[in-house]
Order: sequence, then C-alpha cells, then structure tokens
Amino acid sequence: MKAKTIFLNVVFGFVGSLVALGGVYGVLRSGSEIKPQLPQTNERVSVQTVSQSAAPTDFTEAAGLAVPSVVHIKTTFSQKNESYDNFFNPFYDFFNMQTPYGKQYPVIGTGSGVIVGADGYIVTNNHVVRDAQEIVITLNDKREFKASIVGTDPSTDLALVKIEASDLPYLIFGNSDDVKVGEWVLAVGNPFNLTSTVTAGIISAKARNINILGGGSSVESFLQTDAVVNPGNSGGALVNTRGELIGINAAIASNTGSYSGYSFAIPSNIARKVVNDLMQYGMVQRAYLGADVAEVDAETARKYGLTEVRGVLVTSVNQGGSAFEAGIDAGDVILSIDEIEVNSSSRMLEIIAERQPGDNIKVQIRRNGKLVVKTVKLQNRKGETQLLSDHDNDVVSILGATFEEPSSDEFARLRLKNGLKISEMADGVLKRAGIKEGFIVTKIDGNPINSLSDLEAALSGKTGGILMEGIYPNGMKAYYGFGL
Repeated sequence: MKAKTIFLNVVFGFVGSLVALGGVYGVLRSGSEIKPQLPQTNERVSVQTVSQSAAPTDFTEAAGLAVPSVVHIKTTFSQKNESYDNFFNPFYDFFNMQTPYGKQYPVIGTGSGVIVGADGYIVTNNHVVRDAQEIVITLNDKREFKASIVGTDPSTDLALVKIEASDLPYLIFGNSDDVKVGEWVLAVGNPFNLTSTVTAGIISAKARNINILGGGSSVESFLQTDAVVNPGNSGGALVNTRGELIGINAAIASNTGSYSGYSFAIPSNIARKVVNDLMQYGMVQRAYLGADVAEVDAETARKYGLTEVRGVLVTSVNQGGSAFEAGIDAGDVILSIDEIEVNSSSRMLEIIAERQPGDNIKVQIRRNGKLVVKTVKLQNRKGETQLLSDHDNDVVSILGATFEEPSSDEFARLRLKNGLKISEMADGVLKRAGIKEGFIVTKIDGNPINSLSDLEAALSGKTGGILMEGIYPNGMKAYYGFGL
C-alpha cells in the first residue's frame, strides 16, 4: 500500500459556485492567565488516586464566552475565467500578441472572525479578507453589518476589520506563552458554513514553522492542536478552558483539504501586538534582531564544538543591526531572550514579533563555553530604533524609484494594456533586487499595475516575499522577487 503524503493546506475561505475553498477565523481578549494551584506537599500521588479524584473537564463556560464573540464573514471577490486565460496565454506570448481581457466572475468566500472590542473591531486572517470587494459580517444573533478593513499584516496572516456597532460581546486575550503542551483547548468558528461550531482538543506542540507564509520576514510560530478545524474555521478562535483567546486558527495539515489530524493557530501574544498596532498606528511596528540563526541539533553541536544541544546558533549578523550594535557575533549561541528559553528559530521570531522597535531585550548567549548577557536595542526595518510613521511606510519611498506612465509608442510597440515605468532609480529595495531604470512594471503578485495608486495598493501592508513582473523597452520580459 502506497503511503500518502500529508501536505499543509492553508484554508483560504473562498466558497462559491466556482471556487470551493473555506476560511478560518479568530477571537481575542486581554487579560492575565490564572495559574492552577498545585498541592503543597512532597508526598507522591499514585496514578490510581489521581484518576479517581480527577473531575471531568467542563467546556461549557469557555464555549459560552467564545460562541457569541465569533462571527461569520462572507467576502465577495472578482475573478477572471482562469481556464480561458491559462489556455490561450502561451499562444499570445509566443506571437507577442495582446492578451484579451478575461471575463470577470463573482466569487464568494466564507470564514470566521472574532470581536476584539465592544465597539466593533474584529480580527481574522489576512487570507480571508485579502482583495475582497465587499465584507459582510454576521453576528451570532444573526444581525448583519458591512465591514471595512482597518489594516492587514501578511507577514503574520492577520487582519483587522471594523463594523459600526456598539455594546458587542468580545473575547479577551490569554497569554500564549503560558500555554502548555497537553492543555485542553476549544476551536470556535464556522466550518463548511455551519455557524457557531465548537470542537475540543489539546495543544500538541508549540512554535511550529510550517512554511506557508512565504519566508522572508514572515513570522511563523504556530500552536499545533488536534481540535477539529475545517475550511470555514480560518480566522476563528482557539480558546482555553477559561474562555481566553490563546490563538487565531489559520491552517490545517491535510491530504484531502479537510481535517485529518492537526491544525495550526497564530499565538495570541502575536495577534494582540498586531491588533494593537493596527488600531493605534494603522500599521504593524515590526522589530528586528538583525541576525540569522540556525537550529542546534546533535550534528550542529558536533560541527561547532558546542557542549550542549540547546539554543539557536547565530550564523551571521547584519552590519549595523541590533545584534551587531549589542556585540553579538556569528558563532554565539542564543539561549534565552528576556529569560524565555529559545530552542528554535521560530520561537525566537515569535518573541521578537511581540516587541516594538526601540525596546531593550536581554539576550543570554553562550560564547566559548561562557554565559554572557547582552542588552539589545531592537531596530525597525530601516535600521532605526524609533517607531515608524505613515510617511515612513510610503511604499514608493521604500522602493527607491520614480515612476511615470509609459509613452503611447511603448504601449503600442510592446503590446501592453497596462504598466508603470521606472524613470529614475535611487538606492532602495528595487535597485538591490537588480531592477534597472526603464523597467515597466506590469504586475505585482498578479495584480495589474496602471498607476501609483495601484502600486501602493498592491504593496500596502506587505512585508514578506513579493513578485514583480514586467518588461524592458527592448522587449525583454523579467520577473523579480524581493521583500519590503
């Protein structure tokens, strides 16, 4: 019997007559986690005694808090007839002919979201609302509202939307750092359009990196659970038995597109940081350590002469970055950050993602067999320690280029139907990516570019990998990948 390969399937939340994909949504609260009181005794308790005295776990209180705060999200998109376009595009490219406009079809997507405040703020996954032309929120009491997007963060797959309502039920954040493997959790959402569905499971693992957000500056450090999650749950809540939000459901591991064992949630500490930033600044204030690290396993420990299989190995340090300025060097092993143990690169990214530029962190390292503590002042993506403003987030200035509309002759000669030409090139992202002056940008991540507003819209909020395609005046087509 052939073994089936399990693949990771991000549940995108698009369910319609032509596209049958689902979404998953999340719930948030702010508050401290109540720690259980352990018995103050040195006496060993037998397994038999524990099993007889342990009361069954009751999920009714947690479900009662979570269900009213989780919403159903319906999104409307416009999509071309891809089968038509994909069939004919090779012929048009070969003969350098202009591709005709494909017919647009409406696509309906569904998923989940969580009310994070009584005034109508709702958190969900970015992939649920990305490129949506209309977002309709249905509350648990069946009231409907149109929503607007407050902000998005593709690097964590989170988005914040708002409806005009008041006195709404909402969830509070729990502390995802305190979550334990084996702890009971509930997943709440709208799988397969079945509203207000609650499933139970345990935390199976923490700090999982499943490589679904494109690498680069993306932050992946998921909570893994065996609570049943299906298409439609994206953006929904993962709560503990006290009804505190500890994660935003985002993905499943599946070989069928439906649940088959494990699901993954964005930790609530990351979600809380993203939501607060989007509310306060309209953008995420991302902090960077400025160092590349590698997992420490038995082979790495032997290769570098490490005495312990522990921590993460610093493989390189960015000149002028936060780690460099603090005196951290390649070859150092990071053991903890702010007294939180670090044993994987995903865990390190999670901790840094919860901080702001300008924050000081205590990094314990092992260097030449000795323990050293370094104070690191975190920087923003520009290599500075202050918070960014809307002006700093101007994508055109970040790109380091001046744009203009191609001439009518260029449109005709190159058989273009859209495009924006780079007229001047300064130091910036595009120059470092190898793009030259005169390049005509036609698409970014598949979105047609006709103007500066199109360019800004295509890049707004993106911090991960970006694909830019276009053509040079001599007719040479080119594709460039880069990150902001």
